[in-house]
Amino acid sequence: MDPEFVVTALSVQMPPVLRWAGAIAKRLRNYNIGLAGKSSGSASTDALTIADLTVQELIVAALRDTDPIFRYCRIEAEESTGDLARFPDKSDLVLALDPIDGTKQYRDKTGNGYAVMLHLRNATDVLYSLVYIPEKDEPGWWVEAHEGRIACGPDDPSRPAVDAVRSLPTFDASTPRSNKIYVIGFQHREAEAARQITAAGLTGVASEDMPGSIYELMAQGTFGGSLIHSPNVYDFPVSLQLARLLGGDAVWVHNGEPVHFRETWIDDKADMLRLPGIVACSHDRGMLDTLVKLACDWQRDRYHTGENL
Repeated sequence: MDPEFVVTALSVQMPPVLRWAGAIAKRLRNYNIGLAGKSSGSASTDALTIADLTVQELIVAALRDTDPIFRYCRIEAEESTGDLARFPDKSDLVLALDPIDGTKQYRDKTGNGYAVMLHLRNATDVLYSLVYIPEKDEPGWWVEAHEGRIACGPDDPSRPAVDAVRSLPTFDASTPRSNKIYVIGFQHREAEAARQITAAGLTGVASEDMPGSIYELMAQGTFGGSLIHSPNVYDFPVSLQLARLLGGDAVWVHNGEPVHFRETWIDDKADMLRLPGIVACSHDRGMLDTLVKLACDWQRDRYHTGENL
């Protein structure tokens, strides 16, 4: 199957679905919706809400029902809800979902940077990404990425969602960019990782201090990239696509090689599928070199018990 057919179908069918899903998430946030179920020891990873399950149910149903081409794709979803059995176990194309990215912030009402998101990828590249941030500004906010286009800007609910997304401002490698690096996944060592990044000449920002969603911040140039320990396959690939479209990349710090999706592991503590090791992601090759040099000897085991990075 030509992946471009799937990209086209996603760009047509999914904007209204993510807008509806965002409205549901925004409404449910007014209630006590926290759930137990994950035990990784990381508060940001272990947060789970009824909204995560409900939003995923809606998105999976939409993928099942809106266009038959989606049923040729494998689904990797952060939660277990939805009619996932309707999709194949094996396919060269993967649709990945994160129903609520930033669940802890969402649940605890500590910020409005949470997002509803999906992407399409194969074993080596991310082909399409769509992110909806329901509570950034009053109307919500979009990020869309595919070959030759990064678009980012406010929603316009007076227009059909597809029209709103297609009219967004676009960004490219000429957009001025920051040297801020988003740091996440280092358990209780995130602040120290951010400090060392800053000492190396960049500006490390731990996840607790993030001012919004990394996807819109990276698309618009407010952040230059990220350093992530064992990133999951549901949200991180969007950052990878943005970096590559802007002329950069995402690489494993232990060897400097570009990230691919042929090697993953099941994190039973968090009930997630992850990439191994530490990944640096940036639009700028020089920043990547700095991060690789800094973190190449850091511990590759996400749950190592020592105090050192």
